[in-house]
Amino acid sequence: MKRILGLIGAAVLTAGAVLAQDGAKDNAKKAGQDVKEAGKDTGRAAKHTGKAVAKGTKKGANKAADATENGARKVKRKTNDQ
Repeated sequence: MKRILGLIGAAVLTAGAVLAQDGAKDNAKKAGQDVKEAGKDTGRAAKHTGKAVAKGTKKGANKAADATENGARKVKRKTNDQ
């Protein structure tokens, strides 16, 4: 009887150890997938930020060009009046 209970106890401990190893493998896979997703999210964010910067730069350049053109018109008007 003791022998049977000992074998059952050993089997339970062995099964628990095997399941724990599978759990560790699953956790490692999940962690790897999380890192992969984080990398993708970072890439998307960088792309989005780059597009926003490009849009702002274009807007600023156009505004500066308009201001320069406006200033040139004012100078032309003043020189033609004299």
